[in-house]
This record gives sequence, structure tokens and C-alpha cells, in this order.
Amino acid sequence: MNVAVSNNTTQPAPRVIKHRAWGRFKRNKMAVVGLVIMVALILLALFAPLIATHDPAEQDLLQRLKPPSKEHWFGTDDLGRDLFSRVLYGARVSLSVGIFSVLFNVIIGVIVGSIAGYYGGKTDSILMRFVDMMLAFPQFFLLIAVVTLFKPSLFNIIVVFVVFGWMGKSRLLRGQIMSVKNREYVDAARTIGMSDFRIIFVHILPNAIAPVIVSATLQMGGMILSESTLSFLGLGIQPPFASWGNILQSAQNLTVMTKAPWVPIIPGFMIFLTIMCFNFIGDGLRNAFDSR
Repeated sequence: MNVAVSNNTTQPAPRVIKHRAWGRFKRNKMAVVGLVIMVALILLALFAPLIATHDPAEQDLLQRLKPPSKEHWFGTDDLGRDLFSRVLYGARVSLSVGIFSVLFNVIIGVIVGSIAGYYGGKTDSILMRFVDMMLAFPQFFLLIAVVTLFKPSLFNIIVVFVVFGWMGKSRLLRGQIMSVKNREYVDAARTIGMSDFRIIFVHILPNAIAPVIVSATLQMGGMILSESTLSFLGLGIQPPFASWGNILQSAQNLTVMTKAPWVPIIPGFMIFLTIMCFNFIGDGLRNAFDSR
């Protein structure tokens, strides 16, 4: 009975924490706006085949560099391709890279960080030295090297981002778990004979995962920017498949920059808008999960 009372008085129920966090998140207007815009972008990307007005790979040299009009809402590029359709399909690539890369980063980081933080000792030392070794590599240049060796594709880019992007999550979660694992409700779970797996993933993780969620949200913007950079350098998604980065790459021509400024401005703005939305959401989540 004493243990149960200690458990209730030292740690709010996860449902209560979520309710309070959502209430604080809603009070951050920029975070809510960012969330609404991001949901809209995800829906546009999902339903791109139904929304797109043209085939994004279809070329019509007679329609080169046409300004925005009723037929071509965002105008056309230097090969006469409809820019609105290419931006929609490019959103599928960029958002897929950001969301799936971070999702798998979180999964790997949670597993490694949970094991290291909970068991400590030699297990913690071995795992953290491996993390330190991975962090010692110059990640972006390593990304370029790996992508150069293999055929550039959406799958390969996501794999590379996952392999070199999970370490920060593991270190962050390790520190959180080390500060939580000796609290009364964890001791109570051990006393009644719960397995380590259940203690970690049912009792400790829900109370330690908040900073990882915030970090993951902020990282999505960085992943999208990295993919766009790789595609801009010609090492990412290859034409005729569209991504925001390779749309920008096609606008490097001085003629395009001067005669059709909408070609670089529109995908550049989409990258800017997406990253800003993720940053606003991350800032809102950080405030929402801050108990102060």
C-alpha cells in the first residue's frame, strides 16, 4: 500500500501528462499553424496523383518557361514540365525522406539509449563508445561519399540518413532514462517482479521520451534540407523523378533565373515553409512537455 501511494504521488499518469501537454501545445499559435500547414502538405503529397494537373515528367518544349496561368498554376520549367505537378510529387519525396528517416532514427535511438541507460556499467560503456565513434565521422561528407558509391534512390537516401542519424537520439534518451530509472514507481515495478522489457517500455519510456520527440520533430527539417542539398548537387533523386532539390538544380541556368524566377522561388519556398513548420511544431512540443 505504501509503495502504491508513493507511485501515485511522484509521477502523474501518462494520460494526464498527454492532456496537459496538448493543452499547452494549443496555446502556442505558431505551433498550431505549423501543424495545420504540415498536415495539409502531407495530404497534398499523399493525393498528388489525384490533384496534379499534368504528368510531372511530361515534357513539352513549346511550353518552356511559361509563367503561372490557369493551365499551369505554377508555370513550367526549362523543359516545359508543369511545375505545380512536379512540386506536388517532390513533396512526396521530401516528406518521405524526413518522416521515415526520423522514424527509424527514433526506433534505433530508443532501443540503444534505453538499453544503455537502464543497464549502465559495461553495456553502457560499449554502446556509448560506439555512438561516440559514429559521431566522430563528418556526417554530411560521409553521406555524399556513400550516396556516390551507390545508385541514388529514395530508398538508399533514407537508409543512409537512418544509419548516420540515430546517435543523438540514443544519447538524449540514455540521459533521460538514467535520471528516471531509480524513481519510486520504477522500484515498485521491480518489487512486484516485472520484466526489464516491461519496465523500460511501459513505465520508464513514456516518462522519458518527450525530449526525443521534440528532437525528432526538429530533425525532420534538417533531413529534408539534407535531401534537397544532395538532389541539388545531383547526388539525390534523379530526373525524371521530381524532388524539391532537383527542381532547384534545373533552375541553376542564368536564363531560367532571369526569365522564369518562379522556377527556383517556388520549390525554395516549399523547402523553407516545411522546415519552418517543423521548427514551429518542435518549439511547441518543447514548451508543451516542459513541466515548468
